Amino acid sequence: MVFRKLMAAFGAGVEVDTILQNSHVRPGEILRGRVDFRGGGSDHQVEGIFIDFTAVVEVESGDNEHHATYSFLREQVAGPFQLAAGTAHSAPFEIAVPWETPISAVGGHPLRGMRLGVATELALAGALDKGDLDPLFVNPLPAQDNVLGALSRMGFHFKKADLERGTLRGSRMPFFQEIEYHAGHEYGRHFSELELTFITGPHSMDVILEADKRGGFLSSGGDTYDRFTVRHGDHPGQVEQSLRAGLESMARRRGWF
Repeated sequence: MVFRKLMAAFGAGVEVDTILQNSHVRPGEILRGRVDFRGGGSDHQVEGIFIDFTAVVEVESGDNEHHATYSFLREQVAGPFQLAAGTAHSAPFEIAVPWETPISAVGGHPLRGMRLGVATELALAGALDKGDLDPLFVNPLPAQDNVLGALSRMGFHFKKADLERGTLRGSRMPFFQEIEYHAGHEYGRHFSELELTFITGPHSMDVILEADKRGGFLSSGGDTYDRFTVRHGDHPGQVEQSLRAGLESMARRRGWF
């Protein structure tokens, strides 16, 4: 175990180590783990220990872009309690991964461009101290995998993924994920690039497509996107059919057919 010393600036010296039992999860599943902690050189009243789901998001401001860390779930796993000097404790936790959590791994491998994880936060002496980010690898749900697989079969090639600040219709998140592809094969003659976004719930998900971006979901260029719904139990063939219909609908609206 690697204990991280928190609250050093307050002279507390409380040490915390978070161990994730399953760092590879899917949206809607349970993240299990424990927080081990031990006191410093004196007794302290701990107000709480929290697990914070965080993501690195791209923020546009005028002509400039920068990255900011956004929290999208915060769960208390321990406290309040009196932490005696030098004593060690452990707090197990089970946290439901939000359905809208963005994908950060495909096929067990990290998705390029994504920075997602959990941080442990200690509330002590009226102040907060957040530890380093423990990576969290969120793999696609089967329905999401069906969409990604269909795109691959159609000749689309993964380019990159990122998170953009903003809330889309039907979403509660302060950001949305864009998975970007280069177009190829049959659709390469209609557009060069495609952006994919999932808005996922417990029973179904909306799939948002945007081709040859001329603006974004929150700005101009909305006539180049399509949105359709996929149920989690849909057959892969149904998913591919819906995806093709969405792509062809965009092409017709732009006069590409």
